[in-house]
Amino acid sequence: MWDFSIATTLSLVLRTWPFVLLRLVVYAAIAGGFVAGTGLGAGTGFAIGLAFAGDGPATGGLIGALAGFGLACGVLWWVRQYLVYLVKAGHVAAMDALLHGRVLPGGRAQIDYALAMVKARFVAVNVLFAIDLLIRGVVRALVGLLNLLTFWIPGFRALNAFLDAVLKVALGLVDEIILALIIRRADAPPAQAARDGLVLYAQNAGPLVRNAVFIALFEYVAAALIFVFLLGPAIGLAYALPGPLSGFGVVFAFIAAWALKAALLEPLSIAALLQAYDSVTAGQSPDPEWTARLDGASRAFRDLAATAPAANPRAPGRPG
Repeated sequence: MWDFSIATTLSLVLRTWPFVLLRLVVYAAIAGGFVAGTGLGAGTGFAIGLAFAGDGPATGGLIGALAGFGLACGVLWWVRQYLVYLVKAGHVAAMDALLHGRVLPGGRAQIDYALAMVKARFVAVNVLFAIDLLIRGVVRALVGLLNLLTFWIPGFRALNAFLDAVLKVALGLVDEIILALIIRRADAPPAQAARDGLVLYAQNAGPLVRNAVFIALFEYVAAALIFVFLLGPAIGLAYALPGPLSGFGVVFAFIAAWALKAALLEPLSIAALLQAYDSVTAGQSPDPEWTARLDGASRAFRDLAATAPAANPRAPGRPG
């Protein structure tokens, strides 16, 4: 039914507990930033609204809350590349190393060790971020290619819309699997390793997407249960907030559920997908036909090679 072991999945996550703690701290800080930004904006808007009669304070508080929430989104947008570097690439490098028999230190030393492996393949944070964006662009093109399987069937427009939504969720972590391959491989520049990894994924799309859909369903069902669990405190918060702001209680519950999903559930999904990718693609080489197909379908796939001169091809076998 699937190509990964639940026991190995749990083991990989538990053995990289320093990164799990780091994720909890980072995403708790992000969630706190959203709450603080929204609350500060609401308070400022409420105070300004006191100068107006009628619903001025409530309206001002609502506008201020929306502005504070938008400001928090903007800050997250600017720091996202550092989150990719610290949280995503480092953690996936650690899990992939353990999966392939490496022995990693514990505690803070594990984080330093894994980040050294990342630095051995990327000269700067912006290079890693640029390659990650290109990989995401190729994944979007791959979603379109997979949807070609049913677009020609009459009456299947609704099915295609559903498949598109499912594939976007299921393929949402493919970039992390490809990053693991880039960091592990010493025989090719990062951009070429990314192209090879994406071709291997495309030519094995059937079994890999089957695994990814199963994992994505688990992840989002678990996240929904976390959200339902947090609704109790959210309802209490909604009663404490004035009039128009009461709806933000549910927004805060959603933010907290998202943070817990990113911190605790995504590592399980990545650990499972790493195993599935290795199992399904074992012993294979990139198919030239699929390489040509992706070259024709995705500008991002063609542009990947342009990042090679900026990337460091130093072998990641030992942190340098």
